[in-house]
Amino acid sequence: MTLDEHDFIRVRGARVNNLRDIDVDIPKRRLSVFTGLSGSGKSSLVFGTIAAESQRLINETYPAFVQSFMASPARPDVDTLENLSAAIVVDQERMGANSRSTVGTATDVNNLMRLVWSRLGTPEVGASFFFSFNTPQGMCPTCEGNGRVSAVDESLVVDRNLSLADGAILAPGFGVGTWYWKGYAENPLLDAAVPLKDLSDEQWQFLMYQEPTKVKALGMNMTYEGLIPRVRRMFLNPEKTPGQKHTREYAERIGTFAACPDCGGTRLNEAARSATVDGVTLPEALSWQISDLRPWVETLRDTPDGARARPVLTALDDLLGSLVEVGLGYLSLDRESGTLSGGEAQRVKMVRHLGSALSDVTYVFDEPTVGLHPHDIDRMTDLLLRLRDKGNTVLVVEHKPQVIERADHIVDIGPSAGTGGGLITYEGDVAGLRTSDTVTGHHLDTRAKLRSDLRTPTAALEIRGATTHNLRGVDVDVPLGVLTVITGVAGSGKSSLIHGSVADGTMGRAGDVRVVDQSAIRGSIRSNPATYTGLLDPIRTAFAKANGVKPALFSANSEGACPNCKGLGVVYTDLGMMAGIANTCEVCEGRRFTDEVLAYRLHGLTIAEVLALPIADAAAVFTGGVPAKILGRLTAVGLGYLRLGQPLSTLSGGERQRMKLAIRMGEDAGIYVLDEPTTGLHMADIEAMLAMLHRLVDEGNSVIVIEHSLAVMTQADRIIDLGPGAGHDGGLVVYEGTPAGLAASGTLTGRHLAAYLAR
Repeated sequence: MTLDEHDFIRVRGARVNNLRDIDVDIPKRRLSVFTGLSGSGKSSLVFGTIAAESQRLINETYPAFVQSFMASPARPDVDTLENLSAAIVVDQERMGANSRSTVGTATDVNNLMRLVWSRLGTPEVGASFFFSFNTPQGMCPTCEGNGRVSAVDESLVVDRNLSLADGAILAPGFGVGTWYWKGYAENPLLDAAVPLKDLSDEQWQFLMYQEPTKVKALGMNMTYEGLIPRVRRMFLNPEKTPGQKHTREYAERIGTFAACPDCGGTRLNEAARSATVDGVTLPEALSWQISDLRPWVETLRDTPDGARARPVLTALDDLLGSLVEVGLGYLSLDRESGTLSGGEAQRVKMVRHLGSALSDVTYVFDEPTVGLHPHDIDRMTDLLLRLRDKGNTVLVVEHKPQVIERADHIVDIGPSAGTGGGLITYEGDVAGLRTSDTVTGHHLDTRAKLRSDLRTPTAALEIRGATTHNLRGVDVDVPLGVLTVITGVAGSGKSSLIHGSVADGTMGRAGDVRVVDQSAIRGSIRSNPATYTGLLDPIRTAFAKANGVKPALFSANSEGACPNCKGLGVVYTDLGMMAGIANTCEVCEGRRFTDEVLAYRLHGLTIAEVLALPIADAAAVFTGGVPAKILGRLTAVGLGYLRLGQPLSTLSGGERQRMKLAIRMGEDAGIYVLDEPTTGLHMADIEAMLAMLHRLVDEGNSVIVIEHSLAVMTQADRIIDLGPGAGHDGGLVVYEGTPAGLAASGTLTGRHLAAYLAR
């Protein structure tokens, strides 16, 4: 079909971030993949320009009163944008930690499940909202639909290995010989010389949980109260805040949550959790793996009873099928949304749109294959094509060759990263990309070869009987002194094995284990790579020495800060109930420092100009001492394109992980645990990452990597493959040995590795 000018999103003069006045035409109702090195400008074009302007224009259609409650994004720095349609961004942001949000509620599956139980459940309970834990008619009255109630951590109240006489009570004010202690130690129903672990069940309940009752003790009539209710009343009473510091700290530590004793954590009241469909209660069905729930739904649909709700069951089957297709069949519907990884959260959001009746919408995806095994990537691409076939425009930022090869249109941005990127280096089909003189074109068909010089392990971490999450009593020796890669489909138990048995120190080795993950970096809105890595301190000192002034002048958090914006570079205006706004400071023009400070120079640069430098450029300026070492490590992990003063809040999960790794690389030898370090990396960047991992091992470290990348597997010394499937179908070690052995093993991962090597 021939496309006319209205069938393209026309971008002219885009200058967002590092984009260099680029022009590009993107075909609508096609799958377009944006490629290029990390930091080349892909996200700046797709998210910062196209999606941002689409959403800004939609916001402007609302009444002024409604707009006042919404964020007010500025117009992207672009000359013209034409033929935009409504954009829906499906990113990797983790879902909120609201305990009422579950996989079932986030995907609308719960709505269909409630309909099924309201129509087919026995005994009959009522309409569907009688099965919702978010309505008064359905929620458990004790926990109000949260599934948890506040509790006190017993282990912080008593030491069960000790007797009362030996000081088993750990709460402040309950030491041996105190008045409170005597109320328990001298009670005739308790033996102060017996370790608490040897008390009978009745004595334990009396000691810990007895409600206030009149007893005769200490030669008088008095009220006896169990330790837990007394500690709760003394330390967790919101109207009685403990005064002393150690007492306040204790109160903060003992508070915890436990499953609701009435509903057992199911969140529903007795009527809602008792009704059954085909002998199954709603809480039971919600707790099943989605891959098990789907065949049950299909069977139910074909029964005489199921005929009464067949349209609902058909829609439910389709939704559950979509969750399985995106590789989430190992999840349960009652899993809290806040516990999902970024990749899992993105795929959950995607499922909501697959069943949408909307068409001619622009869907924008940020690396939708993150966290996916090669087995699942093809299925994810199928879903992207389904969205396209419904008449939608699908824009995807992606690095995986499996996705790139199935795109209708490719836009490659480069030629390098940061200030060296921001240009369109290729646009067209896959065949043209292969013959193009671009980094992506060169690497598209490149396949890493198996290493021949495999290292020999120097020792091993012995894991015995691991049962974290879905692990089924796993026994395995994790090799040390080498590069070990942990593989397996999403949900097979990789993270449970490593984080549950190695990283958390349960095997007694926490001292030298360095976990480098993708979790958020703690810090304020002022935090940036220079402050987080410790680089700013020696730079400030060098500025001060070169100019004969105090180092404090070169801190945006201290004496040198612009008084108008307090060193932030922007001025935040709080509009109360309305969305706050941030404007560039008019005094310092975003440079964060006073004019006096900006008059001082080092290597011909002001402190503001130094903070604006990309890390790679800064490495060419600061060539000696501590700054050179820090900048060298940041460059080695592929972060040379980040600016020194870039807010940490703008970093992706993969960038955060690589920054943490750069910091840890300067420490003494130990065990490094990395969770998918290739996330967000171009094929060329993966080569650099592998070189750095090999260097870590050669320096005497042990490196354990949880990874799906086939290129990384080829470079491993040893591989441990988990499976054979996900959820309760996983949790076993199905292979341990060399990469060559894995390719010949016949496991799911092994088959994909063999196919990769054969190409």
